[in-house]
Amino acid sequence: MTHTPLDFGPQTRIVARLAEGVTDAQLSDGTPCPAYAVRHVLGHLLGLAVAFRDAGRKDLGATTDTGPQDALPDVGPAWRAELPQALGELAEAWRDPAAWTGMTRAGGVDMPGEVTTAVALDELVVHGWDLARATGQPYTPDPAALEHAHAFLRAAAEEGDRDDGIFGPVVPVPADAPLLDRAIGLSGRDPGWSRRG
Repeated sequence: MTHTPLDFGPQTRIVARLAEGVTDAQLSDGTPCPAYAVRHVLGHLLGLAVAFRDAGRKDLGATTDTGPQDALPDVGPAWRAELPQALGELAEAWRDPAAWTGMTRAGGVDMPGEVTTAVALDELVVHGWDLARATGQPYTPDPAALEHAHAFLRAAAEEGDRDDGIFGPVVPVPADAPLLDRAIGLSGRDPGWSRRG
């Protein structure tokens, strides 16, 4: 029997639980992403879940061709049902060993399957943190997903020239800080960010 390198299920379930804990009153609250309110982080999570699900299925088209910065994401009235469903389908798509091989596409970028998984895990880990911080919920990401996300973020930081890309400048974090804090700093966020008021 062929096994995939990592099960997305634990991290997608964590994100789904965080989303379930969001109240309607919190949808307009600020987040660690300056341009995004909570509703936009949720909309982004829904869009990326669909995009990376389809990337895993090699079902390329409109969902995998749209860049993440093409429009401000938002949620519709059915997001509470749609988001956990899309997250579950994302995890299921990447349980197929074929998803990890060959080329696929997400966000309009062609990538090998294994690279695509690293991008997806980074998105799930970092935006899970965004959502938890913005809504005052505890957050412990799946350890395996966090390891993958940190490795991806560290490699991206070493490439430099980040100001015009998907990450902001690295926020310095002590070398002995928890791995999640180091990953968040590499993503261009302040691990000490907290909601106001």
